[in-house]
Amino acid sequence: MFLPFFERLRQAGIPVSLREYLAFLEGLSKGLTTYDIDGFYYFARVVMVKDERHLDRFDQAFSASFSGIESLSPEDVIRALDLPEDWLRKLAEKTLTEAEKAQIAAAGGFEQLMEMLKQRLEDQKSRHQGGSKWIGTAGTSPFGAYGYNPEGVRIGQDKSRHQRAVKVWDKREFRDFDDSVALGTRNIKIALKRLRAWARAGAQDELDLPATIRASADAGFIDVRTRPERHNAVKVLLFMDVGGSMDAHVKLVEELFSAARAEFKHLEHVYFHNCLYEGIWRENRRRWDARTPTWEILNRYGSDYKCIFIGDAAMSPYEISHRGGANEHWNEEAGSVWLQRARVTWPHHVWLNPAPQEHWHHTQSTQMISDIFEGKMHPLTLAGITAAMKELG
Repeated sequence: MFLPFFERLRQAGIPVSLREYLAFLEGLSKGLTTYDIDGFYYFARVVMVKDERHLDRFDQAFSASFSGIESLSPEDVIRALDLPEDWLRKLAEKTLTEAEKAQIAAAGGFEQLMEMLKQRLEDQKSRHQGGSKWIGTAGTSPFGAYGYNPEGVRIGQDKSRHQRAVKVWDKREFRDFDDSVALGTRNIKIALKRLRAWARAGAQDELDLPATIRASADAGFIDVRTRPERHNAVKVLLFMDVGGSMDAHVKLVEELFSAARAEFKHLEHVYFHNCLYEGIWRENRRRWDARTPTWEILNRYGSDYKCIFIGDAAMSPYEISHRGGANEHWNEEAGSVWLQRARVTWPHHVWLNPAPQEHWHHTQSTQMISDIFEGKMHPLTLAGITAAMKELG
């Protein structure tokens, strides 16, 4: 029964191997989740999934494997129902009220309920809408979807409505962990965690359990030992493009900035417009009267910093290639010169582009900056940030 589940996981792009599958079967053979459907779900997820990005794919594969009864033939369903009958009985005992149990008993008991389902699967040959007997939708039959019956078995419904179905396997909790969905602060934090170099710093206020055990064993009494907390020791320098075409990407960049501030203890940020020139600023409201020379930034932060540029790279090509090409001031040196200096100063560097990747080839300046960064330009998506963090690491 579980081999199709394993195959669905692999078809969904989850890198599950035969080793995980055998561990899964071994756990089941030991009776870890014999009568607990929720426990079965969580046990399967723990064993099969090794990366948060794949949680949503797992949920979909799980649902397709154990909830899609309406897409199976009656013979397949009857065979499938042979295994989880004990699970269903235990779940009924756990979730139904005493009144609902009495109703099931009055109808002939749980065994009679399952036998009725099998018989109706054998007798029914077509879809049924409404009613109180056949398996279908919007009725009061004990079997089907989008209806109501206090002792029912839900078949072919994407989520619970009355929280009364005995058989509920349609569980999907992590839709926003897939790298194909829109970004959010939590998703970005997950991607940024791939750029980590842990170090212990600060006051010794975290319990050191192994050291406490060793010290207590030697002393003969409880000797509590502490240690500094672990923090992400990676140093990040963030260059963020603001204004003009970047106004359309403000929310996305804000989410990235918020996630980065929460994830990196050593984070410095500055702003620029379109391309890097001789001056940058730290507060947009003071971009004209409180500029910082770019040379100062180049000299202040060492080569151990990871440098991340964020911008859509959409501008006139002259802003990159020519002296005096900037659209807001006269630049004595071309923007490409300053970008090259930044690349040399911080060998670990990437450019994150919030514009859709399929549009990049329409803008000459985007290609120019991508060439300057030797292809280290990534889209500002979960997959793009993950790839950028891997490059920086």
